[in-house]
Amino acid sequence: MLKPKIQDALNGQLNAELASSYLYLSMAAWFEAKNFRGMARWMRTQSHEEWSHGMKFFDFIVSRGGRVSLAAVDAPKAEWANVPEVFEDSYKHECKVTGLINGLMKLVETESDFASRAFLEWFVTEQVEEESQVELIVEKLKMMGESHVALFLLDGELGKRAGG
Repeated sequence: MLKPKIQDALNGQLNAELASSYLYLSMAAWFEAKNFRGMARWMRTQSHEEWSHGMKFFDFIVSRGGRVSLAAVDAPKAEWANVPEVFEDSYKHECKVTGLINGLMKLVETESDFASRAFLEWFVTEQVEEESQVELIVEKLKMMGESHVALFLLDGELGKRAGG
């Protein structure tokens, strides 16, 4: 059985993951409106991933005899000035999520909840990958500068991401 403090924190993360999914879907919509189909596909895939992360929390809470509590998801940002800003926001968001996961790890360690700690270890590793993946795109965009050809090529590259 989950301690109430941990159940509340895990529900908070469940809702944060669902909000992340919503944010990435908003980013996909922005890319669709700008005719960056590859980047839109990349963001749709990211949205699906975040949804699945939320469902991992959902299932874990249930498996530990806890009660899932869903909260309202605020409307995400919907407008960006340019492509680099979208990916910079994505990177900042992933850093924020990493902080949330790290906070959960501290809590479960303090509360000696080893099952939750084992569950969260996957997310710690996942966040390293998430940050690295988006940071690489941000760095590529910086290298490209104002090149429309490079932006076109990056759109094609990102569109090859599986899923979405």
